[in-house]
Amino acid sequence: MSLRILVIASLAAAFAAGAAQAAGNAANGATVFSRCAICHSNAKGAPARIGPNLFAIAGRKAATQPDFSYSAALKNSGITWTSANLDKWIAAPAAMVPGNRMAFAGVANAQQRADLVAYLDTLK
Repeated sequence: MSLRILVIASLAAAFAAGAAQAAGNAANGATVFSRCAICHSNAKGAPARIGPNLFAIAGRKAATQPDFSYSAALKNSGITWTSANLDKWIAAPAAMVPGNRMAFAGVANAQQRADLVAYLDTLK
């Protein structure tokens, strides 16, 4: 019986550690954003660069910023930028929306993505 309790406790601890990692830290995300800032602005009213301005991206429908020319693939995606969709996009944009124009391969590290999503959520 004690081995069973130990296994259950270990699994619970592993699950809790995974859940803690999934929570993003916006301050760390601001640092991660420095990679994005090469192509994206993030200030209210700032013009688009190579990529669209990401101010107020959280909750916005994809391909709707008026001063940016989006790919047909992204325009037709029907995506709304929820936290889950932002995470999926940041992980692998080409896999999420084949035919989009974003040349960035993605961020493999799940914690960095969670941090970046938390940061993007502060841009309001």
